[in-house]
Formats: sequence, C-alpha cells, structure tokens
Amino acid sequence: MMAAGAEAPDSWYLALLGFAEHFRTSSPPKIRLCVHCLQAVFQFKPPQRVEARTHLQLGSVLYHHTKNSELARTHLDEAWRISQQVPQFEDVKFEAASLLSELYCQQNLVDSAKPMLRKAIQISQQTPYWHCRLLFQLALLLMERKLQEVHPLLTLCGQIVETWQGNPIQKESLRVFFLVLQVTHYLDAGQQLQQCIQTISTLHDDEILPSNSADLFHWLPKEHMCVLVYLVCQLCQQSPRLFSNHAAQLHTLLGLYCISVNCMDNAEAQFTTALRLTTHQELWTFIVTNLASVYIREGNRHQELYSLLERINPDHNFPVSSHCLRAAAFYIRGLLSFFQGRRFLRETLKMSNAEDLNRLTACSLVLLGHIFYVLGNHRESNNMVVPAMQLASKIPDMSVQLWSSALLKDLNKACGNSIDAHEAAQMHQNFSQQLLQDHIAACSLPEHNLISWTDGPPPVQIQAQNGPTTSLASLL
Repeated sequence: MMAAGAEAPDSWYLALLGFAEHFRTSSPPKIRLCVHCLQAVFQFKPPQRVEARTHLQLGSVLYHHTKNSELARTHLDEAWRISQQVPQFEDVKFEAASLLSELYCQQNLVDSAKPMLRKAIQISQQTPYWHCRLLFQLALLLMERKLQEVHPLLTLCGQIVETWQGNPIQKESLRVFFLVLQVTHYLDAGQQLQQCIQTISTLHDDEILPSNSADLFHWLPKEHMCVLVYLVCQLCQQSPRLFSNHAAQLHTLLGLYCISVNCMDNAEAQFTTALRLTTHQELWTFIVTNLASVYIREGNRHQELYSLLERINPDHNFPVSSHCLRAAAFYIRGLLSFFQGRRFLRETLKMSNAEDLNRLTACSLVLLGHIFYVLGNHRESNNMVVPAMQLASKIPDMSVQLWSSALLKDLNKACGNSIDAHEAAQMHQNFSQQLLQDHIAACSLPEHNLISWTDGPPPVQIQAQNGPTTSLASLL
C-alpha cells in the first residue's frame, strides 16, 4: 500500500477521503469508521497541506459528533500550527482557529479563546471574509462578558462589511450576521434601538400633501414606526427592565410616527419626554435633530429652534462622532435657511453620498432643486430633481417621489414642456392620493392613540375613538 501511495499519492488520499465522507454521511453516521479513514492518511506521511487539512477534518468530526473534546482539541491545535507554515492556506488556517476557539469556550477556557481569535484576526486582514467572521466571533464572545468592549468592535465590523467589495452572497450573509449581533447587543444593553430602523427602511413613507415644502421631509416610513413601537411595547410589558432601558427609544419612535401623520404637538411631547429619559449622547442628538425639524415645520418656534441648533452645530463642537447625525444636522440647517442654505445642503449631499444615506441624499437634492428653481436657474434645478426622483424610486420612498414630482411639474411648466409637465402632474396626483389613503388608514387605527402617551408604563389596552379595544399583544 505504501508503494502504491508513492506512485499515486492523490489516489490513496482521495480514496480514504471518499470512504470517510461516506461513513460520515451514512444513516446513521458511522463516525468511528470515518475517524479511522482520516487517521489512516497520516500513515502515508502526506505533505503539509494534506496533513493540516486532515487534522482539521478530524478535529471537526470529533468536535461535532463525539464527546472526545481533548482529542478534537489536539487535532485542531495541529491544524492551526501546521497551516500557519503553509502559504495561501487561509481556509484551513482560519477555520481551525474558529473551531478551536469554540472548543475552548465549551471547556470554559475563555482566556485561551480570546488570544487565539485576536491572533487570527491580526493575520487575516488581507482575507476580508474570514477577518469579518472572526471579528464577529470575538464580538459574540465579549458580548457575553464585557459589554463595554463590544460597541467599538461591532462598529469596526460594520465598517469592514460595508466597504468590502467581495462576493455578494458572502457579503449579505456577513451583513445579516452583523445585524443580528448588533440588535442582540442593543437589546441587551438597552441602547440605540432607533439606529436599527434605517437598515430595514425599504418601504415608502406616508404623508398628506402639505402646503409647506419643509413639511415634505420625514426621517422614516410610518409602517416601520408602527411595527417597532408595538414590538417594543410588547417586550416592555414582559420585562420592566426592558421598559426602563428602552423608554427613551420608544418615545422617540412615537415622535417619528407623529411627524409622519402631521401630529406636531404630539411629536414635540414625545421628543421632549424622550430627552428627559435619556443620557445617551447619540440618542440625545438624534432626538434634538428631529425636534428641530418639528419646530421648523411649525414656523413660530424660533427661540426654541435656535436654542436647539446651537447645541447641534455641525461646524463646531458637534456632540457625537456619528457621520450620519452630522449630515442630518447640516440638512436641518439647510432646511431652516432654505434660500441661504446651499452650503449646508451641499455638505449634507457630500456626506450622505459618502455613506450611502439614500433618503438624506434624495431630500437634499430636492431641496437644492427648489432653491435653484426659485432663483430662476431651471437647468441646475433639473440637474438636482431628476436624480432625486430616480433615487426615491429606487429606495422606494413615496413621500420624496411626491415632493420631486411637484417640483418637476412646476419646472417643466416654467420651461414650456407641456407634455412632461402633464406627465409629472399625473405622477404627483397618483402619489398624493395613495399617501392620503394611507394617512387616513393609519389615523383610524386604535394604535394611533399611543401618540398621547407620555408618562408611566406603556398602555396595555388602547381604545379607539370609534372602534373596539385592542390589546398590544394582538398586534404581534
């Protein structure tokens, strides 16, 4: 057999590997025979690549299918040691490190797992898929024991995933894993639930046709506000600790919903309540930015508005490092200035483009288009509104489409393009009718009455003005 192996090493290796896989996938699995086949590979003194991979296969089989954790650990240790000596052998090297750290944790040897993962992370920087996966594994490990170390690590993971230009399926898989870790961390720590909303913002916003163009700006779709608010309500009913941790986020979500259905007084009350309940700097900045948009829409709250804007000045001592929030602060200043606000809006556009903040980009483009239209620069206005409409259709976001179609209608009419103006007017009418229907439907729901809740525990029962009593539990 050795002689045959010397003549055709691939043949004996593939044969043993085939037998091992056959025994492993038998019904029921014949793990003992599988292990014997893999162990026989070492009798032929194989090259390092084959030796390391076989140790990994043995370690994996023993770890997943037997209780012999010590032998599994021995083989995984060998796979890790040998694979580091072989160039361009990342799949074996990093899978061995990942499995070995899992085994350490299973044996309560967390202090051995962490340096293993950190070393693997350090040497995997040129292999983005494994680099992200190992970072996530370390984040999950820290999440169970050291919450204060998790946030910066997850932030790094998110940045790497978003900038990685690799296989789309692998990227989306990593992104889902990252978001699950992130949501788990935020729920456990009681922080930043509202930041998860934009990641699922794929449906249109709802809005009545406003008379003031500033009213066309909204942060998030109403449907998502409803789902998240009621979900958090249900969670909070089951756990007083969860309610205590998430009260500020919950009132923030209610404030955003109030904006979407034009209940500005209720929105102000919800945001004010949220500010009173939070000490988290990023959440505070998020709330203040939204409250400023409420004051702008009301039009007669100048003193309160300027007081808020002094505290979220994106040009000087901005309270947080969040790129998204700083871009939003520029937008709010541009919205306030309107005619004098082109610098702020261009800054918003630059920052939101850099971070793929599609809705903020679209809103900035439409608002700049309005400014150029009022100034008589129709060509520049068209250069703004056309990409805004395209981006709003891609998101999709019906309220931004409504806003864009209104400007397109006026722009084409001013330029004498009667056919295009008629087409834009028809689009505007369709968007307006759909949003109005959705708005009426939302306001008629019994859950809409949550906008009046600003104190105490979340209401268990909600009574509609002209409908039956609804339990929050029935909404889920």
